[in-house]
Amino acid sequence: MRVPLFAMERWQSTFEHRVDFNLSESGVHPLNLAELFELIDLDPNDVHLEYSQSDGTDEFKERIAALYEGATSDNIVATTGGAEANYVVLWSLLSEGDRVVALEPTYGQTPGLARGLGANVTSFSLKEKDGWQPSPGAASKHITDGTRLVIVTNPNNPTGAVLTSDAMDEIVAAAEEVGAWILADEVYAGAEVEGPETPSFWGRYDRVIISGSLSKAYALPGLRIGWITAPTSLREKLWSRKDYTTITPATLSDVAARRIMEPSIRRQVLDRTRGIIRTNLPVITGWLDERPDLFSYQPPAAGAICYVRYNLDINSIDLAERLKTEKSVLVVPGDHFGMDYYLRVGFGNPATELGLGLDRIANLIDEMQEIIPVN
Repeated sequence: MRVPLFAMERWQSTFEHRVDFNLSESGVHPLNLAELFELIDLDPNDVHLEYSQSDGTDEFKERIAALYEGATSDNIVATTGGAEANYVVLWSLLSEGDRVVALEPTYGQTPGLARGLGANVTSFSLKEKDGWQPSPGAASKHITDGTRLVIVTNPNNPTGAVLTSDAMDEIVAAAEEVGAWILADEVYAGAEVEGPETPSFWGRYDRVIISGSLSKAYALPGLRIGWITAPTSLREKLWSRKDYTTITPATLSDVAARRIMEPSIRRQVLDRTRGIIRTNLPVITGWLDERPDLFSYQPPAAGAICYVRYNLDINSIDLAERLKTEKSVLVVPGDHFGMDYYLRVGFGNPATELGLGLDRIANLIDEMQEIIPVN
């Protein structure tokens, strides 16, 4: 297995704690321990640091299953974050030469792992002019005979777009026509700007698998706990792969997660996330709107990320490197999603911090415009 470099994660993990302003994150400002303990009312004397149930405690699985219509605890496997969930699914499903179709741009872990496992990965695209939706009919043109797996991130990373019902229906119909599995990474569900939570792919077809975690919408990435929701016929295979990875979730993470997912507490956490997004979105969009000659964007529907096209004659990696080196601001270059002249800018930071980070970006752009012509 030869896994390609996961450029975005290496970029973030190397520098996110070494800059003044980290605007590369796609979630909101995380809860601190005091806030977490207040929410879950944890008595340390009740927690023994033993091995937890390896596929997740019964209560945790029941709480997660309740998110998905018709699911039970027999459909759930707890994982160490959404990353392990995706890894275990791909490892379980793919073999050398399998055909995989990804809806892109997307989080690079899943296509990268698929390639590392020897799969042949192709893609169809979200179109910016259509509000980051796939073109009508694109799914059936790409999800053809022999396709083993379809990869979808919804809500999307990096665009923050939510697929329409028609787009979801087209993807499901195309997959069902050829018997392909669908892996839907739904970690941003619950972090919508407005309206109800994003509908899940779960239940639309009998070969759908969902990955989720507490890292994004729940603002608890440090707990490193996630889950797979899968047909019961596949669950044992997924769990058996997990025996070779992390074996069991961290005990403290399982304890905290099952209390966070108690319905009333879950609602509090998601309301906090939405509050941050709603407060900060006008900050970044107002900043962008003041510079229409330099930036264009589609407002995100979910997640604390804005995918911004810029109008400067400089490669996105080079621009991100200058921001990091000269202004101590970290953003994600569009090249990490296969798209030059874009930046993914996170806006989930405390509002004052976000404003200061954007000011530094403006300072660099003002300096650059003296020597770099606008396209």
